[in-house]
Amino acid sequence: MTGQRTSAPSQADLDAALVLLSRLGISPDDLVHAGAARAPAPTFADYIPVVSDAVSAGTRRVYGPYWNRVLEQWAQRRLDEPTPSDIERLAEHVRTHVIARRNARGGRSAAEHLIAALRCLYNHAVADGHLAEADNPARKVAKPRRLPSTRRAVPDDRLAEINRIAASTGDDPALDTLLLRLHTETACRRGGALALRPADLDPDQCLVLLREKGDTVRWQPISPTLMRHLHQHVDDRPAPPATPLLRYRSGQPITYRRYDHLWQRIGKHLPWVAAQQISTHWLRHTTLTWVERNFGYALARAYAGHTDSGGGGVTATYVRASVHEVAAALAALTGEPHPLA
Repeated sequence: MTGQRTSAPSQADLDAALVLLSRLGISPDDLVHAGAARAPAPTFADYIPVVSDAVSAGTRRVYGPYWNRVLEQWAQRRLDEPTPSDIERLAEHVRTHVIARRNARGGRSAAEHLIAALRCLYNHAVADGHLAEADNPARKVAKPRRLPSTRRAVPDDRLAEINRIAASTGDDPALDTLLLRLHTETACRRGGALALRPADLDPDQCLVLLREKGDTVRWQPISPTLMRHLHQHVDDRPAPPATPLLRYRSGQPITYRRYDHLWQRIGKHLPWVAAQQISTHWLRHTTLTWVERNFGYALARAYAGHTDSGGGGVTATYVRASVHEVAAALAALTGEPHPLA
């Protein structure tokens, strides 16, 4: 006898084998891949730099601090060693040791970002073949539920106070007032303003090209007054066409730190700004709320630069607002005629 099967296994045999595998904690996929020996998984100290170099600058900026936290605790551990419980304990450690800020919400955001950073890391590890998707522990840990944002629209009189302080204090009022007007007119994020280049200005149509998170790109209408001041800024602080437009008097491009200093200074003069932790993103809420109240949801969505993949439903595909409608809303907001309106 050769010991070879001469007929296919019966369904009863297959069912019995599946029951046995289930009791042993083994899946059929485990058997399929059992013959292919996988090299030992790299340590976190070895692999985090690999992923950090592979992701975008924005992702690196957000997740980098949390990957550093992982290195503090698990630098010499292999990727396949931590369990979901280990990740939960690390998230709790990060949550309880977060730097206390006035707008802190119990460290929930820190725990959420840590889990997101580990999911990004393990997604790359699965794609690189260091472990199977079924062995991805970060996928088995739930993120903390995100609480509603406390940001809201700033009333007109309060916004006027903010602009007054920015224009009358500090070492560069011209730069600070330009920043505030740019964000108020366009409702752009800080990243969109920092990425703005002289080449992104279209003075004939009063448009600026905004590049923001998620690699989104859009032409956004601005007022003739703002366009004039942007060009004046470039004349006073020259910058090559494909480099950042917003610069200090020294010629160096501004960074996120300029925003931090700006709001810290305004908060010293206006206690309610410091108490409520007003920031640049509140200007985005302010403008988009005004647009939605006066021109409707579809136009506010276009004004914000939100894509069709968001939560607006299928209908959002058919009711997209045009750049001419956005220009009309801007003209109403600023009280200035716009070439496209």
